[in-house]
Amino acid sequence: MPTDEELAVDLMRRTDHGRVAASRHALPLLAAARHIVVEGRVLLRMHRGCGSHQACVGGVIAYGTDNLGSARPGESLWSVQIVGRCEAVEPTAAERERFGPAPRLVDGERFDPVYLGLTPQFCTVHSTDDGLERQFQHIL
Repeated sequence: MPTDEELAVDLMRRTDHGRVAASRHALPLLAAARHIVVEGRVLLRMHRGCGSHQACVGGVIAYGTDNLGSARPGESLWSVQIVGRCEAVEPTAAERERFGPAPRLVDGERFDPVYLGLTPQFCTVHSTDDGLERQFQHIL
């Protein structure tokens, strides 16, 4: 059976967006982000204008995604949470391309991307109906 980290990274590859959880001035912060997985690391693209990235850089954050809105009938539901240290990164041209087109506007402002890197230190995976266990039996 694969480890939670292996499952988490594989499942992250199946989605495009997730939610960052951080603390800003001792208050909880949740923000949407676009992500890609590069060599077991999660790269995030967020809008600089919201300032959410400032609460993330240099700290420990959680990032999660799921298939709650995209699961087909009969498919098990899953959610993934990755916790790790966050840092500002400058993605390569190929990595920027993998993010796909950026939104034109966010909250009425022109989108200004900022990129963050998250190296998993702790991962959790939750699923319904043992669907992931059956699906990932071939990974060993």
